[in-house]
Amino acid sequence: MNGNGNGHGKRPKLSVVGGGAWGVALATAAASAGSDVLLYSRRQHELRRGITQTDDLTSLATHARTILLAVPTTHVRDLARELGDHLDGHHVLVHGVRGLVARPTNDPAWEGDDLITISAMLREETPARRFGALGGPVLTEELAAGLPSVMVVASHYPEVIDEVRGTLGGSSLRIYTTDDLLGLEWASALVSILAIAIGFARGAGIGAGLMSAFAIRGVHEAARVGMAAGAVERTFLGLGGFGDLLAAMSQGNRPEVRLGESLARGESMESTLAKLGQRIEAVELAPRVAEFAERHKVEAPILNTVARGILARRPVDDLVQLLMTAPMSRKA
Repeated sequence: MNGNGNGHGKRPKLSVVGGGAWGVALATAAASAGSDVLLYSRRQHELRRGITQTDDLTSLATHARTILLAVPTTHVRDLARELGDHLDGHHVLVHGVRGLVARPTNDPAWEGDDLITISAMLREETPARRFGALGGPVLTEELAAGLPSVMVVASHYPEVIDEVRGTLGGSSLRIYTTDDLLGLEWASALVSILAIAIGFARGAGIGAGLMSAFAIRGVHEAARVGMAAGAVERTFLGLGGFGDLLAAMSQGNRPEVRLGESLARGESMESTLAKLGQRIEAVELAPRVAEFAERHKVEAPILNTVARGILARRPVDDLVQLLMTAPMSRKA
């Protein structure tokens, strides 16, 4: 099922929002799978055959029923509001954003937690009613290069999963599925924070044995936090959680890992971010997640160490003790 109103034999259509490396990689994968892709970006790109570029949201919305968002969390709400003027209830929104967003502070009626998923925000800001999310151990560079990759798509709606598999899935991209949308979104966000800790541990010279124990404890910790938000534990123990973290550990150039390594070597946050040339969303998200864990009485020493130790620039030796000893003394 491609769900774009195309007859038999016609190429499925997909619209992609986001001209960064991740958005272009997703557009490239979709085109490689045989889809007719329209990419929304304000920057000009050299794109492979099968991808057309636009800076017009009306064209984006009319090109395809399924729209894939690949933009930073800092821009996603404003973009959703703007995009929402061009959508209706038949559109499907799927995002590949590894983060959570804050509910506006000027909402006096809201009494719950101030962190919500991207799909929850899209429901607030657009007329669309069917949503999905991408996650898992897929790596941007490998996806863009057409190397064999694995991805997870989550949605409550089978037709959304069919749309993603029909437009993105191909001989070089295998797509696994889950109906735990909230869990995949939280897992993707928390793994990004854990990746900073992985990079820090690597930069501090932690051995492979302790690193593996630390990674396992970190995933179980993330699962406890996710369950407090309403997610399913198994999502964190599968490709969307543990698999994603393993990929981060093997990907030396993942920005979060490089940030952690630099901080362990004594480099400043400012110089490291300047060198990376991009914003790392986990830096701002980590303190909010630590506060969430405290409010829900969830034991989260690793996430807390990232938020209040690594990012607060505590001494390396003290942080190694916190990262390696305390989590290992607790049951999963």
